Amino acid sequence: MERPDLEVNIAGIRFPNPLLLASGIADETGASMAAAVKMGAGGVVTKSLSLERREGHPNPCVVELPFGMINAMGLPNPGIQGYGEEIAKFRRLTDGRAPVLGSVFGSTIDEYGEAARAVSDLGVDAVEINGSCPNARGLGLQFGQDPEVIDELVRTVRSSLDIPVFFKLTPATSDILELALAAQEAGADGLTAINTMPAMKIDIRTGRPILTNITGGLSGPAIRPVGVRCVYRICSSGEIEIPVIGVGGISNFEDVLEYIMAGSSAVQIGTCISWSNLGVFSDILQGITCFMEEEGYSSIDEIRGIAAEVVE
Repeated sequence: MERPDLEVNIAGIRFPNPLLLASGIADETGASMAAAVKMGAGGVVTKSLSLERREGHPNPCVVELPFGMINAMGLPNPGIQGYGEEIAKFRRLTDGRAPVLGSVFGSTIDEYGEAARAVSDLGVDAVEINGSCPNARGLGLQFGQDPEVIDELVRTVRSSLDIPVFFKLTPATSDILELALAAQEAGADGLTAINTMPAMKIDIRTGRPILTNITGGLSGPAIRPVGVRCVYRICSSGEIEIPVIGVGGISNFEDVLEYIMAGSSAVQIGTCISWSNLGVFSDILQGITCFMEEEGYSSIDEIRGIAAEVVE
């Protein structure tokens, strides 16, 4: 029996496998992103980038928990132009074998549009709109909870680009499908679900929040069931025709398969890398391959959405 086919096509972009490096983890440099590909990632997402350099929040900005992590980094980055060499270095080190998505954010809709054009000029394969970050005030979540704002934001970005545009959805909503539909109708080529969840941790000895930003974004295993549910809600609705990339709490091949069976075309892996290392990509790929061989699947496409075929 031939080895299972893991290649996926998402919005016209071909990925050798469905595992992507998530934004904000091990993507500080072109070398670190290339290392992820060397270990098995099928593509990468850059740090969330802004037009100008941003320092982020002072420490403490991360709280580790038994079931995940709360971060309030505040979107630190060198600015899009300052990051350009890292994208070029990634291309050189990988010989163009793996696609790169440029994640962008801004404080206004116009800034989002300018940032998207600027990162597109650096040669990324697609743009991911980080319109739902919960750990930087005025830089994300308020854009991602209102369908009308999502519509305007996606139209602004989409109108000036000739590469695919993905919108990253927040789980902090009464119905994520409503947000997904707004992004689709505005012209998004794909969706990423989900961003981190707003959360906080209090030091009971001092009676004060641990994070300097007070709140941050919860990631890791704690949010995986939420992410799977959100992907399932979107993909089983019969109303979404664009691909979905699942993200949130993935640590092993079983987690990946849950997301794909819920309907996602690919997944992004992040927090677990900070607990282990980039070798998690090769471990997960091996696990998926063995599972497919044991169960008689010849292509990852045969698995996608099989749970979403069940009508609620």
